Amino acid sequence: MHPAPSVIFFTTFSGLGFGLLFFLGLGFPVVTGWTAFAFFVIAYLMAVGGLMASTFHLGRPERAIKAFTQWRSSWLSREAWCAVGALVLMGLYGLGLVFFGTRWTAFGILGALLSMATVFTTSMIYTQLKTIPRWNMKFTPLKFMSLSLAGGALLAGQTDAALVLLVIAGLVQLYTWVEGDKALGASGTNMATATGLGNIGQVRAFEPPHTGTNYLLKEFVHVIGRKHSQKLRIIALGLMTVVPVLLLALPFSHLIGVLAILSHIAGVLTARWLFFAEAEHVVGLYYGKR
Repeated sequence: MHPAPSVIFFTTFSGLGFGLLFFLGLGFPVVTGWTAFAFFVIAYLMAVGGLMASTFHLGRPERAIKAFTQWRSSWLSREAWCAVGALVLMGLYGLGLVFFGTRWTAFGILGALLSMATVFTTSMIYTQLKTIPRWNMKFTPLKFMSLSLAGGALLAGQTDAALVLLVIAGLVQLYTWVEGDKALGASGTNMATATGLGNIGQVRAFEPPHTGTNYLLKEFVHVIGRKHSQKLRIIALGLMTVVPVLLLALPFSHLIGVLAILSHIAGVLTARWLFFAEAEHVVGLYYGKR
């Protein structure tokens, strides 16, 4: 698929923001006053900024409010409700920490759970799509949530937890790459099933269905070279997992912490670009592009 910058920004930074809110809600780190205020500002800038970016790739952004009405059937709608619930509860929780020096535990725990629920619902928007076999597997939600928790632990300064979570996120990412490469072939979908002509013999593309491009080709038939893809995978895994783990293994300092965070964010952005660029929509089969 064509990797739109807005959706890459949205899935990366909202995940980081809600990951940080998760740890803050559970009381990590133990902060009050202006220190707590700084942590909550960072978390809200990432979470809310990411959510706002998600409206940029909508055809009619002014209709985004209608997403709240479809919660029975739409993961996008469920994501919207979870996000609002998490932000409201964590806002109340932060209010107690910043202005009253008090931890309202119930708000924190519920806000933390809704923060992770938001990340889960975001991942399910992609996981449910059977037309994209690379996304349509059980490990896609785990990939989103493990990266959110790893980034949240880094931002919260929880070094020991971050070391473990970064390794888990890296292993999950590797697994989804390996399994994702086999997903389209294993789905049983091919040009014969895409065109519905398999019952009359072998099907191959003779000419494109039309002479010009269209929306489907622009958005769903993005092709990335295998060598280019492999290099970017190495860069993504190195930046989001290997470099931060090596940095955190050194004697801790604020500079090392900042470098680990920046490296992780750069790696996640690269991995998320690949998440969309490598996604083979089955409509490409109809055009002979797979």
